[in-house]
Amino acid sequence: MADPEEEVTDREEDEYILDPRIVDAILEAVEADDTTAIDALMEPLHAADIADLLEQIGSADRAGLIALWSGGIDGEILSELDESIREEVIDLLPHEVLSDAVRELDSDDVVDLIEDLEAVQQERILDALEDSDRAAVEQSMAYPEYSAGRLMQREVVTAPEHWTVGEAIDFLRNAKELPDQFYHMILVDPRWHPVGYVTLGKLLSSKRDVKMADIVEDSFRTIDVMEEEGDVAYAFNQYHLISAPVVDADDRLVGVITIDDAMAVLDEEHEEDIMRLAGVGDGSLSDSVIETARQRLPWLAVNLITAILASIVIAQFEGILVQVVALAVLMPIVASMGGNAGTQSLTVAVRSIATRDLTGSNLWRVVRREAFVGIVNGVVFAVVMGAVGWIWFGSPMIGAVLAAAMVINLLVAGLAGTLVPVSLEKMGIDPALASGAFVTTVTDVIGFLAFLGLASLVLI
Repeated sequence: MADPEEEVTDREEDEYILDPRIVDAILEAVEADDTTAIDALMEPLHAADIADLLEQIGSADRAGLIALWSGGIDGEILSELDESIREEVIDLLPHEVLSDAVRELDSDDVVDLIEDLEAVQQERILDALEDSDRAAVEQSMAYPEYSAGRLMQREVVTAPEHWTVGEAIDFLRNAKELPDQFYHMILVDPRWHPVGYVTLGKLLSSKRDVKMADIVEDSFRTIDVMEEEGDVAYAFNQYHLISAPVVDADDRLVGVITIDDAMAVLDEEHEEDIMRLAGVGDGSLSDSVIETARQRLPWLAVNLITAILASIVIAQFEGILVQVVALAVLMPIVASMGGNAGTQSLTVAVRSIATRDLTGSNLWRVVRREAFVGIVNGVVFAVVMGAVGWIWFGSPMIGAVLAAAMVINLLVAGLAGTLVPVSLEKMGIDPALASGAFVTTVTDVIGFLAFLGLASLVLI
């Protein structure tokens, strides 16, 4: 086996650190029970890369690596792990290692760590916390899932609204415990209502006698503890927030949300939208065969139903298909083009709904645009495929039917790709989850109906 230290130092500086050669070397070291090599290979890896490594290897190798690696799993690695293997890794950790790991984390990271675990695992982690930390986590867990209360961290840096910069700096220097990451000092009134915040940069660059209230940021806004985390992430992205105080029903400060947590929510929502558009749910590469099959089967069943519906439409034109065999050759083209055009419009619409760019005020302008795009593209491909149908089968009428059906189906695809997700969203149904099946059904049925229906009228 190659010298692991030489392997590490020979990498190019700009090369992705979790190189496949490093993964292979780690697996070889695990197989050989070579703890020295494992330590040398693991030492330079970032916590996120170690989490990726644990997700990429099999269960047996994962258990072997955790047992042999002297560095040990810490809280940052646990928080980076995919939910699908997090419980398995926790099961492999000795109690003292787990205790040290979770005590390193802020309350919001502990909540994120335990909220998807079984009750037994949750209790094991809560038992590892100090009493005050456990109380903070349990209070956050009492809020609804996907709410700001679950997303926030309890560790907050505050100052009375009458303090000066000098008083605030002295407080920070003398504080025994501060959050690992914070960006603002939040000003509160005597009733613990947040009234503004000051960035650390402004704090350090101002003179000691300047009042904190005179250097508050204009971006200040509070977030209700019950607000959905998707709305929180949108607010951070829309208003360029770095952190925001969280308040309860009485407008009292209960926590703070930082930009890293808000952006993590945004990334998760985007990933979910992509996965759901493809009908694969929330699966990951670490899921078992049975779990992956279970997630995908319902949407394959839906596609089967839509395919049967399209076949029923085709069956109504059995006579014309028997007489004009060329139609059987050409009709998949119409349906396929409509399906692709519908998916293009659908993807844009779902993304615009998620980012709130598509609203009631601009809906019909967007619908008109997609309709005109469908007509323009339909005309372009109608000319091409009309000529192909004429030349291929020697019949100008077949070419004309194909061209007309192409225009109709691409127009319908543009309309369906926009109106279907908007309608589902109005009904409270996730458009990313259900739109694909409906749009595919519409384009298949309309495509076959337009092509075979026109053929029946013109060619017989």
